[in-house]
Amino acid sequence: MWKGALLQISSTDEPKQNLELINNMINSAVANNVEFVALPETANCISNSNLHKETVLQKEKEDMTLASLTEVAKKKSIYILIGSLAIKQNMPKNKFLNRSFLINPSGSIIAKYDKLHMFDATISDSEEYIESASFVAGKNAKVISTAIGKFGLSICYDVRFPHLYRGLSQRGAQLLTVPAAFTVPTGKAHWEILLRARAIENGAFVIAPAQSGTHNFTGGGYRKTYGHSMVVDPWGNILVNAKHSTGTIAYFTCDLSKVESARSKLPSLTHDCKFSYE
Repeated sequence: MWKGALLQISSTDEPKQNLELINNMINSAVANNVEFVALPETANCISNSNLHKETVLQKEKEDMTLASLTEVAKKKSIYILIGSLAIKQNMPKNKFLNRSFLINPSGSIIAKYDKLHMFDATISDSEEYIESASFVAGKNAKVISTAIGKFGLSICYDVRFPHLYRGLSQRGAQLLTVPAAFTVPTGKAHWEILLRARAIENGAFVIAPAQSGTHNFTGGGYRKTYGHSMVVDPWGNILVNAKHSTGTIAYFTCDLSKVESARSKLPSLTHDCKFSYE
């Protein structure tokens, strides 16, 4: 059994400011003897402007947030899941990567995952998101073994595609990570239901750190995110829910024997059958 922490933050569009907050929160979490810390999606920068992102973001090798958190993981001897960072890439230059990183207690990046599914959706007459206009979609799923369990990585909108999580789980994933910056309307309607469904379907822990609150943008405009960072156990029980708070740490404990228990009671991961459509 191990102890983890979810950081529920409200990232700005200034990476330096966000990094200072993240480091302070990690220090507080480590004082509570955690072995694992999880950050939400785009922890370094949330912005509505590609021009602003082009100004403040960096490529992976130069990214200040990634460099700092690898050092923190090593210094504090903890695992850190960076839910994702918005980072520059070589081509095309006007688009970015939405990339998740898992760092081990030696400070090594042991897994990277680029968000597969782009959030292109019209929520209402006044709320539309075209993620594909700013980010390049990934092509590969990721499962990684660690000393605290086997992780299957995902990001936010991915949660609406259950076949991804089934594939991760059938490849041994015990811990499904869903860092997010969910919208408020879709969060109220679907967030908890989707997380619990992915946990129940796969007999896995779902670890979902989330952005929360109002994100005001340089040059005007804003975005609101739903919060409610959660951990759901393999039987669908909610172990922690950070609700609407911002700048808060939600602690949980993880007992991997619950994965074995759930999958032995309901071995549906082994019961797939072939079928055709008439």
